[in-house]
Amino acid sequence: MSEYIDNVSRRKETLRNVLRQLHAGKTVEEVKAEFGALALEASYNEIAETEQMLIDEGLPVSEIQNLCDVHVAVFRDGLDKQQQAAPDSTPGHPIHSFLSENRILESLLETMENTLIAYGREGNKQQLVTFQLQLAKLAEIDKHYLRKENLLFPYLEGRGFTGPSKVMWGVHDQIRARLKALAELAASNAPHKEITSRFQEVSAMLQEMIYKEEKILIPASIERLTDMEWYAIRRQENGFGYFLFAPGDWKPEGLENSKPAVAASEPVYEAGELPLQTGDLTLVQINMMLTNLPVDVTYVDENDEVRYFTQGKDRIFDRTAAIIGRKVQNCHPPQSVDKVERILKDFRAGTRSVAEFWIQMGPRFIHIRYFPLRDAANNYRGTIEVSQDVAGIRALQGERRLLDD
Repeated sequence: MSEYIDNVSRRKETLRNVLRQLHAGKTVEEVKAEFGALALEASYNEIAETEQMLIDEGLPVSEIQNLCDVHVAVFRDGLDKQQQAAPDSTPGHPIHSFLSENRILESLLETMENTLIAYGREGNKQQLVTFQLQLAKLAEIDKHYLRKENLLFPYLEGRGFTGPSKVMWGVHDQIRARLKALAELAASNAPHKEITSRFQEVSAMLQEMIYKEEKILIPASIERLTDMEWYAIRRQENGFGYFLFAPGDWKPEGLENSKPAVAASEPVYEAGELPLQTGDLTLVQINMMLTNLPVDVTYVDENDEVRYFTQGKDRIFDRTAAIIGRKVQNCHPPQSVDKVERILKDFRAGTRSVAEFWIQMGPRFIHIRYFPLRDAANNYRGTIEVSQDVAGIRALQGERRLLDD
């Protein structure tokens, strides 16, 4: 056993050197020439764990993100040959849904490529309109990525597998930005050659993401998550929707005839009042008040873990039960984590009492504020995030003193 552990340790150290050399500027061909045998043997787990090792050593996530395609290129031959656990083929299982969406995505990308070829050959403007409609469908891949970010990643993080959430989320955001830019370009009647070039770029990114999901992320997820965890993911998926796909129902064996648990929106509490600073309220009353506030509230404790969020009927930002206990840093895209860290650091030090931002989201104007919480002894006890759509408030004029029936 000790010999096996030593071999694994040496392999990971060698893999670390491989990736370090790539980040130092060596080409894929140079690294393959030096570490060819290892590249054929490295498992999906070892690749992901080695990337996590580099992140833990201080290599910026953005650098891992920018070179993740290069990492995969070095190990692609080996990944293609490896035997992996068979993914669940049961309709409704989250893995089945992810894989089905990938097949739909591949088909749509091929159709869009053919549309552009026909547009370039015939110059028919109707073909450009068709391409724009196909782009609108393609943008719905965001639902696939949101389920990964808000459901799959938190459960993997709970198993100590954090690398994919930090690296893949950043690539998701790059894809989102490229898709938005491509839609704007197509709407501007740009030259066919330019539209085609941009489409080929984003198509390659989408197909690389499919490969990483199916060769690294999904096998690692199958190995780590239990049926009950997959079931918990399945029960929350509908809130995000699917990419041009409708899943079936699914429950693990033994749960087929079980009754669903009480929904989070219908809590059951024991009677009794809690003494508060300016009154006494029952848990039911507290929950009703928080749920019906015209704002989103999220509480992050002093350990930077999400402990609570309100679940009103018109939430601004998606939240799921999967984030409870998740580090708040992992709930944000990699490019904004440094801002979150700076706010929390200032709150702890007492050098900042509020942080606020405002963004335009279609017709909505979102005001976001963060406040530090301190106990009677002035100890930092966490942060609350309060988000509100203030578009209607900003539009108010004059006065209104009486109820307008």
